[in-house]
Amino acid sequence: MKHLLVIGIGAGNPDYITMQAVKALNRVDVFFLMDKGKSKQALIDLRREICERYITDHTYRFVEAVSPERERGEGDYTASVDALNRARQQTFERLINEQLYDGQCGGFLVWGDPALYDSTLRILQAIQAAGRCEFDYEVIPGISSVQALAAQHKIPLNTIGRSVEITTGRRLAAGQSGEADSIVVMLDAEDSYQQVADRDTEIYWGAYLGTPDEILISGRLADVAEEIEHVRKAARAEHGWIMDIYLLRKP
Repeated sequence: MKHLLVIGIGAGNPDYITMQAVKALNRVDVFFLMDKGKSKQALIDLRREICERYITDHTYRFVEAVSPERERGEGDYTASVDALNRARQQTFERLINEQLYDGQCGGFLVWGDPALYDSTLRILQAIQAAGRCEFDYEVIPGISSVQALAAQHKIPLNTIGRSVEITTGRRLAAGQSGEADSIVVMLDAEDSYQQVADRDTEIYWGAYLGTPDEILISGRLADVAEEIEHVRKAARAEHGWIMDIYLLRKP
């Protein structure tokens, strides 16, 4: 039987790796790396650095594959994500069938935590359901960007006795966020915080959390929204990509 480990590697700082993850890394024979292009090579490099730092007395190898891209545009977002995951399923299935032998352990290194805005677990479930290859798998949790954001800004995620909502920029822009007074926004490509009507809302924004390129800005939307938009645009132009997240707290 083939065995897979889906390992959460944290939000960017190699020190975010948990002891459970270190033990898991030292069980893996083959690491599957998804290449998302030259602009995101730093994400591959960090995964290699983590392995070099924490794996001891164990032989392993890397297998890279080109990661399919989601079709951008004004079409149905859910349909485009489903199409992307089907394409990734084909890639994962091929890697597991061709690159992992019976009795070996394969590893997927997932940014942040595998349970939060990542489709690796859904894809593995779909592969098992299709029945074209047999394996079992374990999930190793990691420190998510949500936790890292709160830690870097030195704030709690929630106010006393109140709930926290985790949503996307797309849903925030569409007015589909709930009644929580603390809203964490991920995957926002359009500066959707600019559409929040109450400009006294506090924002705690962070990009490249846990990395040497980390940027943090906080304050009232009325005071810092334009600064965040400018800094975000400049950072994306410099690095070719940006990974950011923010917390909105109603007054």
